[in-house]
Amino acid sequence: QSGGPRNLMAMKSMFRSRGLMGLRGSTFRYGKISILMAAVCLLCICVSGGLSSRGERTLSLTASAISERVTTTASMRRNFSQGRRVQCATQKREMCTRAIAATGKPSWQQTMLRIKDPKVSVPYYEQKYGMRLLDKYDFPDMSFSLYFMATIPDDVKTPEPGTVEAHKFLWKFPGTTLELTHNWGSEKEESAIYHPGNTEGDGFGHIAFSCNDVYEACDGLGDTGVSFKKKPDEGRMKGLAFAYDPDSYWVEIVKNPEPLDGKKFHFAQTMIRVKDPKKSLKFYVDHLGMSVIREKHFDDFSLYFLATIPDGTTEHDPRNPVLELTHNHGTEDKEDFSYKNGNEDGKKGFGHVGFLVDDVYKKCEELEAAGYKLLKAPDGGSMKGLAFALDPDGYWVEIVKRGGYDEAATPYFT
Repeated sequence: QSGGPRNLMAMKSMFRSRGLMGLRGSTFRYGKISILMAAVCLLCICVSGGLSSRGERTLSLTASAISERVTTTASMRRNFSQGRRVQCATQKREMCTRAIAATGKPSWQQTMLRIKDPKVSVPYYEQKYGMRLLDKYDFPDMSFSLYFMATIPDDVKTPEPGTVEAHKFLWKFPGTTLELTHNWGSEKEESAIYHPGNTEGDGFGHIAFSCNDVYEACDGLGDTGVSFKKKPDEGRMKGLAFAYDPDSYWVEIVKNPEPLDGKKFHFAQTMIRVKDPKKSLKFYVDHLGMSVIREKHFDDFSLYFLATIPDGTTEHDPRNPVLELTHNHGTEDKEDFSYKNGNEDGKKGFGHVGFLVDDVYKKCEELEAAGYKLLKAPDGGSMKGLAFALDPDGYWVEIVKRGGYDEAATPYFT
């Protein structure tokens, strides 16, 4: 038609106004349907013999449809890509757990802190750091409850806490949980009742969460009322922060070692101070199956980062926490020096770390043969089948049977 060039220029102008001209690569190449729509649009113009008001309206509607189609397709690709990465990370962690379980290797499963009020602490970790309550145990005869929390991808469903399904999930959990212990009645106390550590002689230092942007994360936490011991730009070490939890435990905020999709925060570490790193590393590496994934050495102190990883690989999933051992140089030469382990009267707060093993009795025999002491033997006390060993600094290390002892995955028997 004689009006073709003019109509084509008008169509280009309308497409350009909607951002559809000059698109390349990952957006417009999905346009087979969009191209067909454009052809239909051009046909309408040709049939109408020009850009009549009807033709303009058809062209406008078609261009809008193409714009929406292209935008939707790009968004779907981004969401799919992110979801796929999260799914792959979840599958990778599960594969690592199966590999560890298949070899009978111990796995670090928990860090325990005592809390004053679960109605405050559990929501704090849920809402501030995106943790999820995996399981809950109540012990009426001993007047305490346990709350197990962890970083879980949003697309992973978990059983209702307190159910048999939740118990089974917990005692085969592929990562490390934060175990919050509530002694009934403590919530009625007016003042703080637990010691958060970090005074002279204390061994426990902090737990930590990692994120992609420490500054942005801390701004967000501050906006929700979280108080800080140290903000990212304060002190000598820039770019990291320490927040306070409801019981005044220090919560370090650190940058992810590599950008991570999915969760804003990941449970990243537990830090304890050690007197002699050679002795501590022998205990955790040789007997509890951990690996040293990195070290940092400074003038007056050193840091050793340990994790549970499958045999035959040195790869550590950054979504899983590390056990950070802090050595202040020279303490190994002081014969009478020792750290408080968090279970002394007047200093109670941090309780223990815990490991899953296939055979609690066999692991305890191994530890005793190597010269380590048991605080509680597997057959001691009312809860049979679980134990507490003492590491070289006297920290309590719980030894728990992987998968439990019965169909309800109970980690002990009476």
